[in-house]
Amino acid sequence: MAQSEGPGIRLGGLAQVGLLAGPFMSMVDSSIVNVALPDIARSLHSPLSTVQWVVSLYLLALGVALPATAYLAKRFGTKRVYGASLVGFTCASALCALSPSVGVLSAWRVVQGIFGAGMVPLAMNMLFGESQSQRQMSPLAGMMLFLAPAIAPAIGGLLIPAAGWPSIFLVNIPVGLVALLGMRRIPPSAEPRMSEKVPAFDLPGFLLLALGIAGITYGTTAAVQQGWLQPDVWPYWACGTVLLVLYGVWAARRPDAIVHPGLLSTPQRVLAMGLNALVSVVTFALVVLVPVWVQEFQGRSAIVAGLVLLPQGVMTGVGAILGNALPGRVGVRATAALGMAILSLSTLGMLAVGIATPPWLTALILSGRGFAIGLVIQPVLNRLLGSLPPAEIPDGNTLFNIFDRIGGATGIALITTYFQTRLRTAGAALAGHAAASPGQRLQLAAVGGFHQTLWLVSVLSILGLLMALALSDRASAQSGTAQMPPGVA
Repeated sequence: MAQSEGPGIRLGGLAQVGLLAGPFMSMVDSSIVNVALPDIARSLHSPLSTVQWVVSLYLLALGVALPATAYLAKRFGTKRVYGASLVGFTCASALCALSPSVGVLSAWRVVQGIFGAGMVPLAMNMLFGESQSQRQMSPLAGMMLFLAPAIAPAIGGLLIPAAGWPSIFLVNIPVGLVALLGMRRIPPSAEPRMSEKVPAFDLPGFLLLALGIAGITYGTTAAVQQGWLQPDVWPYWACGTVLLVLYGVWAARRPDAIVHPGLLSTPQRVLAMGLNALVSVVTFALVVLVPVWVQEFQGRSAIVAGLVLLPQGVMTGVGAILGNALPGRVGVRATAALGMAILSLSTLGMLAVGIATPPWLTALILSGRGFAIGLVIQPVLNRLLGSLPPAEIPDGNTLFNIFDRIGGATGIALITTYFQTRLRTAGAALAGHAAASPGQRLQLAAVGGFHQTLWLVSVLSILGLLMALALSDRASAQSGTAQMPPGVA
């Protein structure tokens, strides 16, 4: 579906592919390597504990480089920085595939993460376009951003047995080349106007924000494996939180902050940001848990796990189309509340999933969740970013992605930890169950832990419904003369 970029002008299909291929690659590479870790360990003769850094360092590089995105876009131009990111990410992918050792692979993964960090906010900058009266996020973009992590296991499951672990990096080369071709079709008016005077680089603010994100990212990732209160884990997420608070204090007093916190200037904006972060947690918690459930407990392949999640990503795009249209008739609050109600019911519907549940039924229930996600995120994201003056779009998109990354990573880590704890608790409770065989006890423990975790996710969905009902249908006051676009009341 074409995206408006100005009066009477729309981005063509190839231009949209150019803007979506980069974020798609970046998000797929956040999770596809998980599938390849055993193959990498065997091929490069390294223990799995060492190979895990191939994933961790990429995520850390993404978090550290993300805060610089807004400044670079304002300093050099969004399209130019996005193009450089595409080239760097594609080249780093090729070098990852050619790595002779885990150390070299880890180093190129850092480079890959640095170039990949800004691709989502930079693409969003241009997908929203220049014209405030027309600016909305493309439903295709919403579908692609949720489709990427959903199909990563299936892509890995197809490529690795056929061509080995380097193939998960080599596949980025043709995708990157297509994206670069698409970029040539992006007209100048799709790029937000650059400020006449770019402020000096805010080095203290960048260090506070980058190290804060890195601390929380590493701490929450390690906490899932080692425990939240372990002495070699909790200082990371604790210090990361303190650094982010210090950045908030720093940025509030500086007009040239590395990422201006203006998107959090009103209670309604904070509420909308919080709702988006909550939806991200509720969404990606099952994107993480369902493949584990399908593969480890139902005994199906990674390809089947990816296919189970695939319809959810497609239906996100369908929901996003309605999420663009409904607010003009019933308002943002009613649209988001309807979406959250469907999301809550669909999540509760997952309680019907057991060991013997066929994949098509799981996919059908998840499709309802995908539709609801598009219905919620589309109008709320339009509300958050659609009214910003062009000069503030880079800051708004970067701050949104920072919020989404921190909230999503922390929430998913907590839910994953809860799932593991529930599995152990259910297993211990059934240990003395004489009437059941060890295999049956394992299955009962798995179902019990999975369902208890689903109840937690359902409660979070219902909390999101209450937050949606608290949204106002009146646009928050904005800086300058910006007005809400029609249909995003």
